[in-house]
Amino acid sequence: MQDHVGIAGMGTYLPKRYLSAKELASLIGIDEKVIVEKFGIKGKYVPAEDDTTSHMGIMAAREAIKNARIDPEEIDVVIWNGAQHKDYPCWLACTKVAHEISAKRAWAFDMEAMCGSMIVGLQVARSIMLSERNVNTVLLVSGYRNVDLVNHSYKPTSFMFDIGASGAAVVLRKNLGQNVLLGVSSIVDGSFAEDCIVPVGGTKKWPMKPEDLDEYYFHLVDPESFKERLNSVTLKNFYSVIDDALMKSGFSRKDISYLAILHFKRSAHLEVLAELGLREDQSFYLEDYGHMGQNDQIFSLQEGLKRGRIKDGDVIVLVGAGVGWTWNAAVLRWGKMRQPIMW
Repeated sequence: MQDHVGIAGMGTYLPKRYLSAKELASLIGIDEKVIVEKFGIKGKYVPAEDDTTSHMGIMAAREAIKNARIDPEEIDVVIWNGAQHKDYPCWLACTKVAHEISAKRAWAFDMEAMCGSMIVGLQVARSIMLSERNVNTVLLVSGYRNVDLVNHSYKPTSFMFDIGASGAAVVLRKNLGQNVLLGVSSIVDGSFAEDCIVPVGGTKKWPMKPEDLDEYYFHLVDPESFKERLNSVTLKNFYSVIDDALMKSGFSRKDISYLAILHFKRSAHLEVLAELGLREDQSFYLEDYGHMGQNDQIFSLQEGLKRGRIKDGDVIVLVGAGVGWTWNAAVLRWGKMRQPIMW
């Protein structure tokens, strides 16, 4: 049997604080109905003071380890694929995670592909596991609280008003025999690299001045141009990575059983389902969570399993995208292996 990598366990974490659509509408200064119907959220989780980025990842990691029924000392590698906005600037979260969960044998590193990081992390982890004979168990860990960098009074980034906070983690095992990761595909377009940025705090504007603190949030350099250009390519690129990941897995759109897709506005979610020929119950709309970056796909998988929307043998497509700009898709065959592995 060809070597393969499967998902052995998943874990998530949510802060206790919940910001309802009514509260968000009051904060932004628009009608609650617009928040629910257009933005597509009934509310979102926001971090308390002790919900640091690493803490949320650590809590999710502990749940994933418990779900996988493994000892932390079985973990060979810890990969932090959470947000760059971490507890401290210029800091490794992976070593903190490994220490806190007692993964005493593991080596570790941080990686980042913005909100595509969970899907890219799956591909990176699998590549390491299949190329290194002594790497059999990898833990992907993500904490996400980029909501700190969203100014709700700055209307040009209104597409980010759905952003919340959470943690997510995945335990991967070599030759697990179930929940197998198949094809993965990514596209990037660097023409968007400096369109949506936090304009202060980096080396392009250093040292910081006291007044820079007032600008420490996401800005759009040219809002009208950005939206026009992104709208012209984003759905096309979503479909491109989905089709490519399916092709690499030996499948096509007609084989999709469940779509674990990032949270974005309701109309776009429904448009993607229609394009792929899927019913609404073949996905899960994260309206009670909002957009939690790279964690969205794991929350969607958990909801799909809990609600009986995912069954053994199902072909699952994970879909994400990240500022910068990147589009990503991965295919899973859920349940026990039924056919030779292809990618």
